[in-house]
Amino acid sequence: MALLDFLHKRNNNVEGEMSFIDHLEALRWHLIRSVIAIGIASIFFFVFVREIVELVVMAPTQDTFISYKWFCDLSHWLGMGDTICMQGVKATFQSTQMTGLFISSFTIAFVGGFIVAFPYIFWEFWRFVKPALSEKELKTTRGVIFWVSLLFFTGVLFGYYILTPFMVNFYFSYTLSANIEIKPTFSDYLENLVYTTMGIGVLFQMPLLIMILSQIGIVTAKFLRKYRRHAFVLILIAAAIITPSTDPVSLTIVAIPLYMLYEASIMVAARINKRQNAKKTEEWS
Repeated sequence: MALLDFLHKRNNNVEGEMSFIDHLEALRWHLIRSVIAIGIASIFFFVFVREIVELVVMAPTQDTFISYKWFCDLSHWLGMGDTICMQGVKATFQSTQMTGLFISSFTIAFVGGFIVAFPYIFWEFWRFVKPALSEKELKTTRGVIFWVSLLFFTGVLFGYYILTPFMVNFYFSYTLSANIEIKPTFSDYLENLVYTTMGIGVLFQMPLLIMILSQIGIVTAKFLRKYRRHAFVLILIAAAIITPSTDPVSLTIVAIPLYMLYEASIMVAARINKRQNAKKTEEWS
């Protein structure tokens, strides 16, 4: 029902009548242009994939990774000694498949291309959604492309510089027996790195998701405030999963920004609900 209402609003705000197929055709071209943008950006990453592997992908495993210095300086500044001081790991990755490294090259190129092209991808999505919005809604969503992109890039950087060092140190130090030697495949390491960075980048879109759910009436600020405690517990569980280290400091580092995003989501929902209530009051008067 919400989809039909959206298409009806979009149809009323575009020039001429558009059928359901016409809307799908418009969406198809937005998707095609987005895929082309990812492809163009991916070509650059594929050409320089060896340099990217050495300077970016493998960096969190090395002692020279800047985050290790940050954590150690923070630990000393907080008077905690070397509690959260970390260093790189002596890791030698292997590939158990003949095509493994070749496929990993495409994975790196695609992920890099998607990250770089993300603002354009969302811009294409926004061009499709924009005709369905009223003038007031357009004013309240001014600058949405900038803020969505900023949240995404912040999440990616947070995952890479903050969470990845914890992930690397935990998994390489975790052992069940002295007779077991950790020799992960490169594809396994790359998969975890992608989840940690891209996953957090998507997770940082929480305010945007709440904004959409509030617009269509599924979520309200009152509902989010009512279940604030439950959300806090879920955030702690998510932080514990993302950062499997038992150190409470690392858990806090992950939980704080996620909870701040939840509070920001409440503020976004409150503004939308206030505007919706004002609109209903005008219609009834």
